[in-house]
Amino acid sequence: MKVSLNPTLNTQHPELKIGIIHYTKIVVAQSPQMIKGRMQLYQENLYLEMQETPVTAQAGIAEWRQLWKKFGADPNRYRHSAESLMRRISKQNYVTPCQSGVDLNNFFSLQYEIPIGLYDLAYLKGNVEIALGNEETGYEGLNGRYNSLNNILYSRDEEGAFGSPFVDSKRTAVSETTTDALQIFYLRPSLSDNQCGELLASAGKMFNQIHGGDYNTALLTNAAPSTTL
Repeated sequence: MKVSLNPTLNTQHPELKIGIIHYTKIVVAQSPQMIKGRMQLYQENLYLEMQETPVTAQAGIAEWRQLWKKFGADPNRYRHSAESLMRRISKQNYVTPCQSGVDLNNFFSLQYEIPIGLYDLAYLKGNVEIALGNEETGYEGLNGRYNSLNNILYSRDEEGAFGSPFVDSKRTAVSETTTDALQIFYLRPSLSDNQCGELLASAGKMFNQIHGGDYNTALLTNAAPSTTL
């Protein structure tokens, strides 16, 4: 499978950096108590922090809101997933445990202040491309409704759109039957390539410690717009 950035995206938004982690032979299950406890404590600390620093003033959140505007979307109407999580926590509406894959993905999103998607490779067909949506782009999302992705980044395979930093689709959702997964990190452009690499390595190692199996990472940039899994 090849994962690439759409050439038009490279031309119009050369600052974009997308992280890829490919997991194989993983075991997804109920999150261990250590992860549940760490997630709860992290959220409580974030809540206290956001009493002093609003959600939109968080560095990563603010940077992605600016990107949203550059793409042509309204960040107040279509909030990226990391901001939506943060807003929940700012109201003490803490994210409850689901299963280890989703829980850890949410933890990474909060920790790094960026949108991150996790997808079951069993439901992906052919190559994957990350592009900018138009008026015809959309899918039934995990939020239970059809989501339009006009002027919003999204990922597609041979069957069509399946993920975005806004909300992911039901089609490729990770479950406790997942053994191979693709994780897409919508990285902050202000990070250097080295910082991006370190972030991906750290996230991959932690995910691997919980789920077993193997993993490899890749960084998609204007200079290196594709990778083969």
